Amino acid sequence: MTGLSDTIAAIATAPGSAGVGIVRVSGPAALRVADAVFAGRSRPSRTPGGRFLYGAFRSGSGDSIDEGLCLIFRGPHSYTGEDVAELQSHGSPAVLARLLERVLEVGARAARPGEFTLRAYLGGRLDLTQAEAVLSLVNAQTDAARRQATLGLSGAIAARVSVVAEAVTRTLAAIQAMLDYPDEGVPEEERGEPLLRAEAELAGLLGTARAGQIATRGARLALLGRPNAGKSSLLNALLGYERSIVTPIAGTTRDYLEAQLELAGVPITLVDTAGLRETADEIEAAGVRQAQLLGQNADLVLLLEDGSAAREPLDIASDAPTLRIQTKIDLGQRWQAPGFLLVSAVTGAGLPELREAVRAALLGNQTRGEAWLTTERQADAARRALMHIAAARHLPDDLAGYELEQALGALAELTGRDVQEDVVDAVFRNFCVGK
Repeated sequence: MTGLSDTIAAIATAPGSAGVGIVRVSGPAALRVADAVFAGRSRPSRTPGGRFLYGAFRSGSGDSIDEGLCLIFRGPHSYTGEDVAELQSHGSPAVLARLLERVLEVGARAARPGEFTLRAYLGGRLDLTQAEAVLSLVNAQTDAARRQATLGLSGAIAARVSVVAEAVTRTLAAIQAMLDYPDEGVPEEERGEPLLRAEAELAGLLGTARAGQIATRGARLALLGRPNAGKSSLLNALLGYERSIVTPIAGTTRDYLEAQLELAGVPITLVDTAGLRETADEIEAAGVRQAQLLGQNADLVLLLEDGSAAREPLDIASDAPTLRIQTKIDLGQRWQAPGFLLVSAVTGAGLPELREAVRAALLGNQTRGEAWLTTERQADAARRALMHIAAARHLPDDLAGYELEQALGALAELTGRDVQEDVVDAVFRNFCVGK
């Protein structure tokens, strides 16, 4: 794992032209590097933290690279916990490339992806859930993703985990005291009650994992049904424009088609698929197999049935949650069955109810203001901790102690206080350079 002994630098703004661009420098020599690059009334190394200087950025020969600002942050009161200088110039790619080149010439090295945030984590400025929230915030495409990333960055997840860890630690201490004084035993209020509270709190947190991951990465919704069930029409109606070709000819859609939209603050990929039926046409049959596979891999299946045609409801084999939808209700209902949402792509009837049903199926009853687990790593650690806590409640005191130690280890992994190096590397591997 990268140490904290060297000074790193990178362009911290997005690629392309912009009004302002930033080269960020962090490490023990950050301010000396800034001294060698920046020419102004004051030297960065002699400037208190929280100040900014105006001047010119100079090449080794003294030529001006650009004019701009040098912002000074002294450790530990900085993002990384180290001395940091941010060199703000015009956002020309040529200017930023030359400015970074000059910074590297005078003693910094190029930062690796996520290395600034990694240093914040290693320096105790962030825990691992907050570091993951930084990545989520950088990648946020919707307000729901932004909101969850902001909650994660505030330390809300770590705060909930701390409540659980405190209850487990209290019980473990009581059990260890019992091992020293076996005649005393462990009172119920020192074991059963704290573990019940810990289990309930952790189960509630784990219950947010699916919603958190979907809010962060988005969801894939597969539209399945027989030919002419109204899949393409429903896709167009949800989008608000014609994306998929609609004809009365069965089998028009032979390949799948994707379209993007936002629903309940969640980025959604709608997938229109070939109609499900037995066919001798090899091309159409391949489309049917593909549709079935897409249904298996979707976060949610919308299974459509033509309400204006008399036939038995279709059954599909899919492990994904499924909403059953009766379409074309503007043409009259030829059959009725419980559990179906009634929709008309032509009149728009039932579309608001369908959108709400999709939101509930994806996000459940999670409230907007609470922090959700947003990665599988977090969910896995919470799952293991919950398993050990539940086991401890039903074991003799001496065996329960071992389970509670394992639970505390899993909770420490969740926040990153005690986690293997390869896990940390995997988290930061997905960061962009400069963050």
